Amino acid sequence: MGIRLGAIADDFTGATDLANNLVRAGMRVVQLIDVPEDGGPGIVGDVDAVVIALKSRTVPVAEAVDASLRALAWLRGAGAEQIYFKYCSTFDSTPAGNIGPVAEALMDALGTGFTVATPAFPDNGRTVFKGHLFVGDVLLSESGMRDHPLTPMTDSNLVSVLGAQTTRPVGLIDHTVLAGGADAVRARIAELRSQGVAFAIADAVSNDDLLRLGEAVRDLPLVTAGSGLAIGLPANWGVEPSSSAAQLPPASGHRAVVSGSVSTATNGQVRAFLDTGRPAFSVDPLRIAAGEDVAGEALAFADAHLAEGPVLVYSTEAPDAVRGVQRRLGAAEAGELVERTLAEVARGLVARGVRQLVVAGGETSGAVVQALGVTGLRIGPQIDPGVPWCAATLPDGSPLHLTLKSGNFGAPDFFSAAFALLETS
Repeated sequence: MGIRLGAIADDFTGATDLANNLVRAGMRVVQLIDVPEDGGPGIVGDVDAVVIALKSRTVPVAEAVDASLRALAWLRGAGAEQIYFKYCSTFDSTPAGNIGPVAEALMDALGTGFTVATPAFPDNGRTVFKGHLFVGDVLLSESGMRDHPLTPMTDSNLVSVLGAQTTRPVGLIDHTVLAGGADAVRARIAELRSQGVAFAIADAVSNDDLLRLGEAVRDLPLVTAGSGLAIGLPANWGVEPSSSAAQLPPASGHRAVVSGSVSTATNGQVRAFLDTGRPAFSVDPLRIAAGEDVAGEALAFADAHLAEGPVLVYSTEAPDAVRGVQRRLGAAEAGELVERTLAEVARGLVARGVRQLVVAGGETSGAVVQALGVTGLRIGPQIDPGVPWCAATLPDGSPLHLTLKSGNFGAPDFFSAAFALLETS
């Protein structure tokens, strides 16, 4: 029947998060790393959905738009019936974008004047109420995202946040409408469109809200959301949940974690790993900037400890420490130094026989996947909401089990739980 849903994700962990929810809802999904340069739609095989993972969340707006339009062209060429623009469940962005400009460019290319926007993902504590985004029990602006080094989120009102990034009016589909079901949502959409509104922030405080919204938007050419809305779309094509969709081949080889995220959740996961006494190597951006061979030191450390079990290589610090490094090096330079170094470390770990690799942080995941030459992922079992194990094939034909974890996701014991899941799968 061809591809039903074509998705464009603005970072690699977000793409995996989205693919995970689609697989759990029964869709056969292939995740591609960037827009394929060779081969047409046939390279993905017989699947229901294709997710193209970009590294466009924090690049200049023009680059993000160009990459997204290339992805759209490929997906439309593959026959995708609906397009899904996926961003982070914390709506990571700046007043300049990139969520608004990319969404507007996709709307123009698809010839549509309306779409919805909701980063809600209740399974991971992300809910939208009266247009305001909550992270757990606190507003986005009071969460750890207020200290994000690249996209600090200091406003929880998504109508306001998106309105600052777009040239089109932004409205709201609130929780009272969602409670009325899909027909009530469709009526609200018609009302907003008649008022000239182009974007509608949609409340969602439960999965039921997302299921209703998913049914209501079945005829929209474009939807924009975090990964949560994915649970409400497969049923529009008669797809039902199937556990067989998440099966992966058995895992083998050494185990390692590479973490570049500075989120509150990942800081807690690093601390939990350190508390177990397992081997860990801290990457210092200032030493990298001084020209020291930090990657080489990390790999030498790994050589001595890989046989003991999982090894952690991390550059994860508290917000005050991160700000101190940024003042000395600049935010962009500090991030790029860490990404390049961790990507080099990951490549070296795989060369040393690591075949079970956890990567924490969206930007870090993008750098690592590109460094390893991975072009596609098969989505497997979920470790924590939004984070599955995946199977990849390296350029030399070797298998690799890989997890790309958003910095904000996962329980404190995530690293240990990830490897334990592979042992029992």
